[in-house]
Amino acid sequence: MSITDTSPPDVESPAPTKETRSRNGLYPLAMRLHFYAGIFVAPFILIAAVTGALYAISPTLESITSHELLKVEAHGEMRPLSEQVTAAVATEPDLKLIAVAPAPKADDTTRVLFEDPSLGESERRAVFVNPYTAQPVGNDVVYGSSGALPMRTWIDRLHRDLHLGEPGRIYSELAASWLWVVALAGLVLWIRRVRGRRNRNSAAWLLAPDGSQTGRGRSMNWHGAVGIWIMPVILLLSATGMTWSTYAGENITELREQLSWTTPAVSTALPGATTQGHAGGEHHSSGGDHAPAPMAMPTRIAQLDGVYTAARANGITQGSEIAVPAEPGVTFAVKERRMSGTYTVDSVAVDGVTGTVTDKLAYADWPIMAKLTNWGIQFHMGLMFGLLNQLLLLAVMIGLVVVLVLGYLMWWKRRPTRGASRLAIGRAPRRGALRQTSPWLALPIVAAALVVGWFVPLVGLSLLGFLGVDVIVGLVVGKRATT
Repeated sequence: MSITDTSPPDVESPAPTKETRSRNGLYPLAMRLHFYAGIFVAPFILIAAVTGALYAISPTLESITSHELLKVEAHGEMRPLSEQVTAAVATEPDLKLIAVAPAPKADDTTRVLFEDPSLGESERRAVFVNPYTAQPVGNDVVYGSSGALPMRTWIDRLHRDLHLGEPGRIYSELAASWLWVVALAGLVLWIRRVRGRRNRNSAAWLLAPDGSQTGRGRSMNWHGAVGIWIMPVILLLSATGMTWSTYAGENITELREQLSWTTPAVSTALPGATTQGHAGGEHHSSGGDHAPAPMAMPTRIAQLDGVYTAARANGITQGSEIAVPAEPGVTFAVKERRMSGTYTVDSVAVDGVTGTVTDKLAYADWPIMAKLTNWGIQFHMGLMFGLLNQLLLLAVMIGLVVVLVLGYLMWWKRRPTRGASRLAIGRAPRRGALRQTSPWLALPIVAAALVVGWFVPLVGLSLLGFLGVDVIVGLVVGKRATT
């Protein structure tokens, strides 16, 4: 969403009456917020939309460019998992084995994952093995919970921080934090505009642009209609994007912890053991002075076949990842992977010695908000519904670019072109909207702004910046009027 101003350019509106102030106070506030956010924040949203369009289809691009690593010809029976892992370990004898992702489909490769000190955070070395021959077909670096290969990782980081590191994340957090605010302000403006010009008994009164308009009015109608079409997905992307952010993300994480909405995990500690572990492969000793020696890795590898069989017998039927423990007293953790078309994340803990399931966590037992967060993130990554998910995100990103470009087109057509004012940012909606708003509406708006500004810091700081610019513009305009 971007700049929208429906007031005539050269005619001043009469002073609002008390009844008008009470009824229409939200409209000028939304107008002014939409205007300043469109001027200053829309460029960041535009960058996020362009990079997001590429990010949306990156899983499909990865499947094409890395086909030789990811796919094999299915023939005969798959070799035992332990044999596949042994072959992979032989190619990386100096790296620590940490996990295995068995081939989820008949034509997929098995991923054997290693800890590589030379790699960055959340990166692992993966050896890809043909499950029918137990022969490695190549190796590469994978990133994150979805196991993204380098090309998809590069696109991911472009979308997230423009390859500028932590400072670059400010851009994406600013875009995600403001996107829902600008969209909802635009919704208020569009409803107000359409209600005065359409037959509200028609189902299309909000969704269809007015084809009779020309010039700036035509741009405005398409700006509003396309914005309505993409709004549900835009709001979801904004919410999930903030969960990955630096500052708002910390507040969201803290809120989830306080409300017990965090993602649960199976316990990987054997009953009576002196070592505690958690699903995912990060295990820590209890700090005892006489901890038992780690179990030999060949023994752990030999246990994989029984562990995988026990996990599949206990409901892990989707593509999964098996965390290989390096310490005694810790079980194998088997967890379903975040993959295209996978809607659950069931997990079990299996004793490698006996093949007994010691703990089990079904996705149905997750807190509802943890489920919604997981689904939202998976949708944001283009993995929830496969290619259909990716094409929908691509269409929404293109729609968002169209909305932003139309917004700036409207601003350009209404920009000052004469005198010193031609250097200004444009004619903003009328001032004094908050003072003319009923206290019953103004007080909740101010309270909501304070809460949002605290919880989403970049919105609060940039909103203060907008107010500062607005005050300066008001003083300059007042000085010129006096002169």
